[in-house]
Amino acid sequence: MRRFSAEYLRRTRTGMWTDGSRAALADLGLDSAGRVLDVGSGTGEFTAVLREETPDGALVVGADRDPDLLARADGPVVRADAHTLPVSDGAFDVVACQALLVNLPDPTAVLREFRRVSRGRVAAVEPDNAAVSVDSTVDGEAALARRARELYLDGSGTDVSLGAASGAFERSGLADVTVRRYDFERVVEPPYSEAAVRAATRKASGAGLRERRDVLADGTSPETLDALRESWREMGREAVRQLRDGEYRRRETVPFYVTVGRV
Repeated sequence: MRRFSAEYLRRTRTGMWTDGSRAALADLGLDSAGRVLDVGSGTGEFTAVLREETPDGALVVGADRDPDLLARADGPVVRADAHTLPVSDGAFDVVACQALLVNLPDPTAVLREFRRVSRGRVAAVEPDNAAVSVDSTVDGEAALARRARELYLDGSGTDVSLGAASGAFERSGLADVTVRRYDFERVVEPPYSEAAVRAATRKASGAGLRERRDVLADGTSPETLDALRESWREMGREAVRQLRDGEYRRRETVPFYVTVGRV
C-alpha cells in the first residue's frame, strides 16, 4: 500500500463534503449510528465529517497504520492495518473508508474485514481517477494533466479508477449494495488562496511530478519523464504569471462514488 504525507492529504481533501454534497452519504445511516470506524483515516478529514453527521455522544474512531498521520488527527484514533483490525466482531454500526480501496491490491479482502467488525453498514468513498477532468486558462495544462494521469494509471499497480465498488462489496458478502456519485470540484479563481499560490509554485518547480516519480517512472523511459517535467515546469511558470495578473482560472473535477452495503 502506498503511503501519503500529511501535506498531500490536506491538499487533496480540503474542500470536500461542503455545499450540500453530504447528501451522497445518506445511505450510511449516520443519523442513527452510535459507533463508527473510519479506516485509513490519515489526518482525520473524513473522520471529522462522520463525526459531524452522527448524533451527539456517538463514538467515531479513526484508524490508520501510520502513526505520524494519526498524530495530526483529532478525537479517538487507533493504529491499525485495514486487513487485520484490532476490533471485535460487530463492534461498530458503520465501518467506512475514503480513498483507501484504490490503493490496495485486494479490496475484497479488506471489505470482508470491514464486514466482520460491522453490525450494520460498510461504506467506501472511492474516486475514479481515470475520469478526472481539468479545465484551465493555461494552454496545455489540461493535456499535461491528462498525460500525467495516464502514466499514473499505468504504473499504479492497484485499481486507482475503482470508483463504484459494488462488485467488490458483493464478493465480500455484503447485501443491499447502493452507489451514489459525488463530483468533487477544486476551483482556483481570484481572489487566490495561499493554497492556490503554493500549488502554482509547485507546478513551476515540478514538485508534484517529483513526489509521484515512483509511480510515473514505472515502465516509462527517463527521456519521456524529462520531457514531461520540462513541459510541466513551463506550464507552471505560465500559471504563476497568470496568477500574478489575476487571470488564472482552473477547475478540476474528481468523481467519487459512495458504495454502501449491509452486513
